[in-house]
Amino acid sequence: MFKLCVFVPVSHVEQVKQALFAAGAGRLGDYDCCSWQVLGTGQFRPLDGSQPFLGQTGVVEQVEEYRVEMICAANCIEAAIAALREFHPYEEPAFDVWRLEAALMQGSLRA
Repeated sequence: MFKLCVFVPVSHVEQVKQALFAAGAGRLGDYDCCSWQVLGTGQFRPLDGSQPFLGQTGVVEQVEEYRVEMICAANCIEAAIAALREFHPYEEPAFDVWRLEAALMQGSLRA
């Protein structure tokens, strides 16, 4: 099991979430379309050779983005990342993937 976290501009958050759900991410037991999101401000500067969706080469850009998190089973993480890259508007989407401990997910460890 993995946890996927991606930063998405407000204009595309639902599109990206739906693509991730369709790829199998966001499933937990008898539930699907599970995610968590919070609005924040992202910052970046496009460098020479980039083709930015937002902003101008060489200029620092700040944009409202959602941080979207969801879990994803190992058998669909590659499909989820492919969907993220296909439906995210940025040339280089910012995301990370964390491996979750199976024992914790199954509730076998006690605090």
